[in-house]
Amino acid sequence: MRIRILLISSLLGLFLNLNALETISVAATPVPHAEILEQVKPDLEKEGYKLVIKEFTDYVLPNLAVDSGEVDANFFQHTPYLEEFNKNKGTKLVKVANIHLEPMAVYSKKYKNLDNIKEGAIIAIPNDPTNESRALDIIASKGLLKFKNNNLKTPIDITDNPKKIKFVELKAAQLPRSLEDVDFAVINSNYALSADLNPIKDSIFMEDKNSPYANILVVKAGHENDPKIKALIKALQSNKVKQFILNKYNGSVLPAF
Repeated sequence: MRIRILLISSLLGLFLNLNALETISVAATPVPHAEILEQVKPDLEKEGYKLVIKEFTDYVLPNLAVDSGEVDANFFQHTPYLEEFNKNKGTKLVKVANIHLEPMAVYSKKYKNLDNIKEGAIIAIPNDPTNESRALDIIASKGLLKFKNNNLKTPIDITDNPKKIKFVELKAAQLPRSLEDVDFAVINSNYALSADLNPIKDSIFMEDKNSPYANILVVKAGHENDPKIKALIKALQSNKVKQFILNKYNGSVLPAF
């Protein structure tokens, strides 16, 4: 009887302790962001925080969720996208930490490389401004396109297209499914991984490892120095997370800290 009482008391104490933890809520896309966040739950719990991960599958709602105060932070985007979002939506969201880089890559179910691309080839690219420009830069790096001198490029800005390549602009999440219908698709690694496409093994061309598009942790302006945000940054930029990224993703996701 005494043992049962002690056991019940211990479980009740654990329950009350967990409920006493301060919550950190983070909006994230599933792969690899939510997977990385899962790794730091026990570390944050030791510091007195309960991490709640809210998964999203688009690139707009996570920022709106931070701006409205629905969540404390988000983890899904790179700085050029954040800057363009703030500019267009009037939000005041800020980067607080670099976490990892997801190299964007070109995939095809019909061709093994971009070297002998046929005239009139169809390439699917993301339709959000920064990732579209990033995708076009990747194609241009193979000498296939030239542009007007714009920071954010679209197909309208192409000045030289000798192969008469046609571009299909789609939501980033739809790009893996487009592979059956186009010649090539330029896909963000998080959506590639969700579709069981490994950038290292399955892509035919990948952007340079020195790309400036590191994925970042973002909060609403004014919350950069909140203790729980500092704790979250420390946990995400730990050696434990670095080793998890290296071991889990085999080069398709790289630490950026």
